[in-house]
Amino acid sequence: MMRVRTGQGNVKLTRDEFERRFRQRFFDPEFETLEAPLADIVNVAWKAYDEYHKSPRKRKAGPGFAEPDFELPLEWLETRERIQQAEREQKDSSRAGRVLLVCGAARHDQTCPGEMSKTFRLASQAREEIERAGLQCDFLDLSLLTAEYGRQILPCKACVSTAMPLCHWPCSCYPNHAMGQVSDWMNELYPRWTAAHGVMIVTPVYWYQAPSVLKLMIDRLVCADGGNPDQTTTHGKKVEEAKALELQGWHYPRHLAGRVFSVVVHGDTVGAETLRRSLTDWLTDMKLIPAMPKAGIDRYIGYYEPYATSHDALDNDAAVQQEVRGAATALVEAVALSRAGKLAPVQADSDPRPK
Repeated sequence: MMRVRTGQGNVKLTRDEFERRFRQRFFDPEFETLEAPLADIVNVAWKAYDEYHKSPRKRKAGPGFAEPDFELPLEWLETRERIQQAEREQKDSSRAGRVLLVCGAARHDQTCPGEMSKTFRLASQAREEIERAGLQCDFLDLSLLTAEYGRQILPCKACVSTAMPLCHWPCSCYPNHAMGQVSDWMNELYPRWTAAHGVMIVTPVYWYQAPSVLKLMIDRLVCADGGNPDQTTTHGKKVEEAKALELQGWHYPRHLAGRVFSVVVHGDTVGAETLRRSLTDWLTDMKLIPAMPKAGIDRYIGYYEPYATSHDALDNDAAVQQEVRGAATALVEAVALSRAGKLAPVQADSDPRPK
């Protein structure tokens, strides 16, 4: 019998504590006139939490699954269908090439910082080069996580560390309606990654590491690297079944393999080179193909100069602007080579110790 290790303690809230937390989003006095209907909403929300209505709307999985009659969450099935459509479009040679351009900074001029990031400016220059070459550019601005109402990427729960088949593609941890863990942006981002022929990440370095808005997305993409595309094989989140399935020999499907990438990291003191290497290693591990050498750069803008004048430093640094444009151009060229079959294909299952 396989042993599942537990013992971290009960996290179930009392009714009073649940209501205290739930009502925090209604702190504004404008809600005081709605006390009666709000109390009814609290009661329904408590029932959903207490009875753990994680996925209240389901349907039979249908064709293409190991157990077609097993019921799966509607929202997960819808995301899966969008991924499949994106995959078909990505493989359609009659369509224009597509680049997912990720702006990895958290700063946005419409919230507390009051000023745009240098990353946004650099990514916008990269966008100009991508579109000038005739490719579609899907601009993903992760600073919307800090500036836009309801926009969030929920944290990875690390199901993969329990067993790889427990980590589903796409992620099945969210939405969790019982816990109020809803409106997860990743349900939109998985198809956008899938649709891309090339990926370009432009990011600052925060405290030697990736900004939290970028790291949230990175962690949630673990399901793209070996994730289980069939929830019915584990009957949802059945831990024992997932462990047994992995021990039978897991094939680690690489759902984003073969796409090309470039990485641009900038900082003002330290850590840019370390982060650039880390991002490159991550993408390479997922079997994406680096469009190097010009497409991987790390630079310092306004080195040890005041933050207040950092945009002026970027204005005066024509070289780094040219290098970013060059990285975008190198990616465009790599996309063309890849679609023409002139890049060595990725052997997704060639690792002697896949993980």
